[in-house]
Amino acid sequence: MTNQNPSRTLARFAAELRFDQIPPAVLRRAEDLLLDWAASALAGKGAAPVEIIERFARVMGPAGGSSQVLISRRHTSPLFAAMVNAASSHVAEQDDVHNGSVFHPATVVFPPALAAAQALASSGRELLTACIAGYEVGIRVGEYLGRSHYRVFHTTGTAGTLAAAAAVGRLLRLDADRMLHAFGSAGTQSAGLWEFLRDAAHSKQLHTAHAAAAGLSAAYLAADGFTGAQRILEGPQGLAAGTSTDADQARLTDGLGTRWTVAETSFKFHASCRHNHPAADALLQAMTDHRLASADIEHVVARVHQAAIDVLGPVTDPQTVHQAKFSMGTVLGLIATHGRAGLAEFDTLFRDAAVRDFAARVSMELDAEVDTAYPARWIGKVTIRTRDGRDIEGRVDEPKGDPGNTLTRAELEDKALRLAAYRNGATETEMRRVIAQIWTLESAPVIGDLLPAAA
Repeated sequence: MTNQNPSRTLARFAAELRFDQIPPAVLRRAEDLLLDWAASALAGKGAAPVEIIERFARVMGPAGGSSQVLISRRHTSPLFAAMVNAASSHVAEQDDVHNGSVFHPATVVFPPALAAAQALASSGRELLTACIAGYEVGIRVGEYLGRSHYRVFHTTGTAGTLAAAAAVGRLLRLDADRMLHAFGSAGTQSAGLWEFLRDAAHSKQLHTAHAAAAGLSAAYLAADGFTGAQRILEGPQGLAAGTSTDADQARLTDGLGTRWTVAETSFKFHASCRHNHPAADALLQAMTDHRLASADIEHVVARVHQAAIDVLGPVTDPQTVHQAKFSMGTVLGLIATHGRAGLAEFDTLFRDAAVRDFAARVSMELDAEVDTAYPARWIGKVTIRTRDGRDIEGRVDEPKGDPGNTLTRAELEDKALRLAAYRNGATETEMRRVIAQIWTLESAPVIGDLLPAAA
């Protein structure tokens, strides 16, 4: 039987989720994801769109408060801390992704939740519970909106408003009715279009800043009695009606309380758009197995799903580092010539002659197997034509960072230290203290600053 009001069911779940209902493995995964997010946020320091949003927040927001902006260590209101921290964590392209929803939960869940938790003096258990509620809601909304939505809309910006509202609403202890009102106000503010990629525009960081701030605002407004649409997701003039042609209502409540989507979320290994990762891993594996150098390769065909063509296809001649992270040719060029597509490689080598030469030898083709498996599975397939006339196939069934090929805590700590050092966001000593805080978050009586306050 079809659920006639899945928005309400989802709101009730977010409002009533308790810490003791969450399996320990899911809690540990949430801690892993929090560390990965915090480090990504520090890596955004100095990036032009982030610093512009930070300056905007300084002008528009209070000069003091209980919520910390990570890149500057200053304090302000929850709204503006959430905005800046969300923007800064979505620029290095190292934040997490959930495959099935093609959604980056961390960048829209942790910033508003941390900012609100600091303002409310919430405990570590309350923060973890709230963040898991945000993940579970946002991911299901992303899955519900489907592939047609993602062709035009950046799901992290749209579903992200609901994810943020759920997390902050849980910290505010909204009941199910007020949580539903928060969802209504969040959903009506959903936004984020892919057109920015054609112009190397700064909009991607605005998408996450807006989603985090809009969701947080929706939750606080609902706590004060502000009402929102009761069927914002599935209603005849709701979010799906306006932005999707293949919405699947069953996805909104699939396995609530038993299927934990937090545990399905992947970490990023390469510092690029996730749509590049499967092909990058397949190319690296094939080159290693067959002992190929970049000079041995005449052409590479990346066999991809349609969404990869939709998102990466417009980037034909990347003009900025960030735009290069959405170029299949650049990513495979870095892999082929330097063995890595990390932060340093993008910063110093995306215009390198050897990388650009290899990029010109890369093309994408739609692959039926890859497209059918997507988004539940992100299969990597490449066909390599060598200069001596051989055709070599490369394949990976689970890219590095996916749940079945995940990063260990030691690897996550190493990644966090590298991200923190990338633009001097935190010293090694400071970052190790952050790591220790997060690994013991469950026992924290009150959530305070992650980093020493600005002088």
